Amino acid sequence: MPVIDLLERNAKLYPDEVALVELNPEEVDNRRVTWKEYDLIEPGRYEPYRREITWHVFDEKANRFANMLISRGIRKGDKVAIIMYNCLEWLPIYFGILKTGAIAVPFNFRYDADEILYCAELADTDMIVFGKEFIGRIEANADRLSKGRLLIYVGDNCPDFAESYRELVADCSSITPNIPITDEDYGAIYFSSGTTGFPKAILHKHQSLSQAAEMEMIHHSITRNDTFLCIPPLYHTGAKFHWMGSLCAGSKAVLLKGAKPKTILEAMSNEGCTIAWLLVPWAQDILDAIDSGNINLSEYQLSQWRLMHIGAQPVPPSLIKRWLEIFPHHDYDTNYGLSESTGPGCVHLGVGNVHKVGAIGIPGYRWECKIVDENGIPVKQGDVGELCVKGPGVMTCYYNNPEATDETIKDGWLFTGDMAMQDEDGFYFLVDRKKDVIVSGGENIYPVQIEDFLRKFDKIKDVAVIGVADKRLGEITAAIVEIKDGTECTEEEINEFCLGLARYKRPKKVIFDEIPRNATGKIEKPTLRKRYGADHLVASQNNS
Repeated sequence: MPVIDLLERNAKLYPDEVALVELNPEEVDNRRVTWKEYDLIEPGRYEPYRREITWHVFDEKANRFANMLISRGIRKGDKVAIIMYNCLEWLPIYFGILKTGAIAVPFNFRYDADEILYCAELADTDMIVFGKEFIGRIEANADRLSKGRLLIYVGDNCPDFAESYRELVADCSSITPNIPITDEDYGAIYFSSGTTGFPKAILHKHQSLSQAAEMEMIHHSITRNDTFLCIPPLYHTGAKFHWMGSLCAGSKAVLLKGAKPKTILEAMSNEGCTIAWLLVPWAQDILDAIDSGNINLSEYQLSQWRLMHIGAQPVPPSLIKRWLEIFPHHDYDTNYGLSESTGPGCVHLGVGNVHKVGAIGIPGYRWECKIVDENGIPVKQGDVGELCVKGPGVMTCYYNNPEATDETIKDGWLFTGDMAMQDEDGFYFLVDRKKDVIVSGGENIYPVQIEDFLRKFDKIKDVAVIGVADKRLGEITAAIVEIKDGTECTEEEINEFCLGLARYKRPKKVIFDEIPRNATGKIEKPTLRKRYGADHLVASQNNS
């Protein structure tokens, strides 16, 4: 069943029930406040900017947008890009695109002007829908973007190079367009995160979207009594397809702008949220705020919160151990996935497997997994190799890139590029990205293993390990370390702690700096490699 059918079902069965809530804590009492001001506000004293829509209104808005698209010549198979921050308009626009049979193409909101142009041309987009925050980036290439494309603006004071969403949909029909959609039709193009290179366009059928929705509902036992807190950006497959579990169940979701500990806990408390998907830095910030006394849990109503799950990056076991000490009644799940597999869930820990925290888990609902060597031959259980997954959420192809498609999909198996191993109980453990493996003096070194070890040091907030060129060994390891606020730490302390590692795994250089992460929480290692390349390291060593 295509996901648009789920929306229409909910609109008929639960028309007056709340489907989506938008919360923006930067706007309090109809005025914008700084985060510093917001931190000083007592819990529950002021209400943040809040909007909501019912399932009936959600469906109506999607229909109006769909009918507007059709009136402007958008047809089945055309491609409509979205570049907006999370807001109440985002999902109705997305579903309006799907209802026309067109292909939805979400853009990363961190793209600069040239990346927007690149992705628009790579995906052959016919329209770009954008929010107020992106006026400058669209305007920078407006002449090229507007050639053969419609530019639709969502917000007040429409720029003269675009057309107004609000005016265009005002008089459009709210009746569902009569366009047959099946699971075999193309539904969306997503872009790879770019952490290992420039983004590739990932084409999915409606089958992938339906699989993700059903799988999320099953994995996390979502019912109509649940309320999902959605913080990550909706352009990303993780946020969207975790939310689709709520769509499948017909339950409420809250779109929260902001990820500070106080912001998250107030939203969970005030909206009665039962499920939250967090990234590692957000979960760690909550724990730090509790441990430091900046957060008093007694000020929040959190007894209904039943599930916290994490994805998008390796999860330190120490973090989850501490989380469950503070929230012992919580279920916990780790979700592994990639945009090529319709986001998270092709492998997941499972809420009953907390004893295996540290693993990414077991094959998800309707998925298969295997680990292979460089020749594609399955390795022995316990050996490291490349993780491959197979299931109804595998992408159709990299759009306009048959060579990359052939390298990634073989006999229906998606080669993930992640190095993993399977233990004696059948649980998969992520070792590292294939492209991130460091080869030093002939030894394969997996940065994630070193990062997991270093995160156990109580002075470290975040860490990334990269390889840099070395004349003698080929590469050596450098650890970029971010220290917790208000804490002092020396390189000698780090080196002493690393004596617990095998000698060849110990970082040869320690660099103190902030760890850059993208909007989905992944470490931006290309940025670190560029910042701390061979020249920098040699200079540092000569000065030490």
